Amino acid sequence: MYRVLIGLGSNLDAPVQQINSAIERIIEHDSVSLVKSSSLYESLPQGPQDQNSFINAVIAVDTELEPLALLAFLQSIELTQGRIKTRHWGERTIDLDILFIENQVSPINLPDLIIPHPHALSRDFVIIPALEVAPDWRLPDGTLLNSALADCLKHDLKKI
Repeated sequence: MYRVLIGLGSNLDAPVQQINSAIERIIEHDSVSLVKSSSLYESLPQGPQDQNSFINAVIAVDTELEPLALLAFLQSIELTQGRIKTRHWGERTIDLDILFIENQVSPINLPDLIIPHPHALSRDFVIIPALEVAPDWRLPDGTLLNSALADCLKHDLKKI
């Protein structure tokens, strides 16, 4: 069994509804159970600024799915919800990222999957909701997740 933090983001087609629909689909899986869901946060876009603000959240789940199987499942939800990649860090109906796996002792570095997520520690719209669902989370090197908060980029984050 794995405890996993999953990041959710949307800035198209009713973003709050997109986030809520994705959470519902995730926890419908027989091998996934919701532990806790963060508040929703609005943030400026990470990439091109000619797009709408994003709505972000993080959920903690327990799952029996191996990381690559979980990734495939999350990508199937993205497709179901109409995600189309038009540009790097561009607009999207839904973005689902595996951020962290509890008790992970070494990073996963595969062509399709890197955990911890390579940008998670530099983004307040990831760290703040992640700390809401897992305040004592430890990274693979043993440091507390909250230690990254001081150094992360600020995105005009607003709790909604």
